[in-house]
Amino acid sequence: MKVSDYILQRLREWEVEHVFSYAGDGINGLLAAWERAGNEPRFIQARHEEMAAFEAVGYAKFTGKVGVCAATSGPGAIHLLNGLYDAKLDRVPVVAIVGQTNRSAMGGSYQQEVDLASLYKDVASDFCETVTVPEQLPNVLDRAMRTAYGRRTVTAVIIPADVQELDYSPPTHAFKMVPSSLGMAHYAPVPQEDEIARAAQVINEGEKVAVLLGQGARGARAQVEELADMLGAGVAKALLGKDVLPDDLPYVTGSIGLLGSRPSYELMQGCDTLLVIGSSFPYTQFLPELDQARAVQIDIDPHLVGMRYPFEVNLVGDAAETLKRLLPMLERKKHGAWREKIEKDVGRWWEVMERRARVEADPINPEYVAHALDALLPEDVILAADSGSAANWYARHLRIRGTMRGSLSGTLATMGPGVPYVIGAKFAHPERPALALVGDGAMQMNGMAELITVAKYWSEWQDPRLIVAVFNNHDLNQVTWEMRAMSGAPQFLPSQALPDVPYADFARSIGLDGVRVDQPDDVEDAWHRALAADRPFVIDFRTDPDVPPIPPHATLDQIEAAAASIIKGDSSRTGVLKQGFKAKVQEALPGKGSGKNQPGKQEG
Repeated sequence: MKVSDYILQRLREWEVEHVFSYAGDGINGLLAAWERAGNEPRFIQARHEEMAAFEAVGYAKFTGKVGVCAATSGPGAIHLLNGLYDAKLDRVPVVAIVGQTNRSAMGGSYQQEVDLASLYKDVASDFCETVTVPEQLPNVLDRAMRTAYGRRTVTAVIIPADVQELDYSPPTHAFKMVPSSLGMAHYAPVPQEDEIARAAQVINEGEKVAVLLGQGARGARAQVEELADMLGAGVAKALLGKDVLPDDLPYVTGSIGLLGSRPSYELMQGCDTLLVIGSSFPYTQFLPELDQARAVQIDIDPHLVGMRYPFEVNLVGDAAETLKRLLPMLERKKHGAWREKIEKDVGRWWEVMERRARVEADPINPEYVAHALDALLPEDVILAADSGSAANWYARHLRIRGTMRGSLSGTLATMGPGVPYVIGAKFAHPERPALALVGDGAMQMNGMAELITVAKYWSEWQDPRLIVAVFNNHDLNQVTWEMRAMSGAPQFLPSQALPDVPYADFARSIGLDGVRVDQPDDVEDAWHRALAADRPFVIDFRTDPDVPPIPPHATLDQIEAAAASIIKGDSSRTGVLKQGFKAKVQEALPGKGSGKNQPGKQEG
């Protein structure tokens, strides 16, 4: 047995079923071992190492298991980095196995020699080791797996090409040998009872309770629902926690932040007590004023408590187990004016979303594309959104229900993970439909190439439905709107304008299916076709770049500045909005303003 054979054997013993990768001579020993092992764990060939890393991230996000990716030395290891940083910043367990030049060539400025330990020391700061002798295994690999699981982070194992070819010999019962064992028991830490009692006192003394959920509350749905009912609280969700609690509950206000909802903004503006569960949501300006609310935080990671807001009590523990101990100490509050306002705000928000989706655009309102999908979503669908304006419509228009899952690049906010996320999801759950909302920028960056990966594997999936919806507006739209709102710049076409690409035609050319939609009347039919298709499907929606992704806290001054910038500029390439921009903004707003510097009233 060679070292490469043993690595694959140990991965199988860790119940790793897939490794997302791309070949290169720095891992030739591993590739040969894969052939000897009958391709177990299964080698999944991406088009690019960055995509392999994103697919591992998607797999890990939608399973809770460690995602594993592999790459060759030098350029392959470098290509993994963006996907690995996505995992690190979103706290997703991923293990990277990377090749290196032969030990005899290291330090010799050899071809494809890169100082991988230095390169990876940040992204894999919790554990990054080079295997130089066989006896380091299984310890190095075991620690990489355990650390990734335990700290929900990225780890890396670097294996020189010649070490992969050595005969494997295990560590012995001798000095400076480090044997290792397999596995890691699940654990759920809880705070001390007196700390929980302090938190209960803060919450009990409040009258208007707001709850903010993040992905760390995913296993605590039942406890959160009980808590919200007991306290008459409203519940907002950070984007990574969008699928933690269903949106059909009347007190769930939806997403919070720049891509969030008006009810979430109002919830934070009006509360006197804040409970944050499993979230390190970074935008303090969307939380209550610093002297407005008393606050409690629950998080499993002691390094993340106490940030973002002056919390009175920081509980370090598993969300579900901590809430189980907190709930008996809480006093039931009457569902009075506070809860009534929350539910009224939520109901009105969805009416506003419907009105905004109905606003005419040229040719298609992107909000209508997402809004029309909402009611058609299968209750077991897995959703992904790419970074950009498509993420706005994912956050605001799609309501989580049933067993739906959804994610995006929440912290790194990188372009490009939408398509590979749903590929990873399909290997995790081949029996479930998966759907990605992506902009044309991300599609051109890497999504089109990764459709080839979809074409390679889709026939093996129990449910063949993998849908990619492209918001094709010929514009890097989110940045364009940021420039308008923040810099007063109409649109810098050399940086922002994108060429038109026939995405659906490309999909059909490689054996998938697809359709281009350039009329609003055809939007729902396209969704029905895609959801009934017998193979992966690409919908090329020709959307209007001038529909503004207005944040929930926008003031009329900011909106008028954006309007002035586009009117000052030239949007004739889309043939719309020269003088009609303000009218469109007013129609799409949550409401007309109560003053130039005040957020709009929803009644408008």
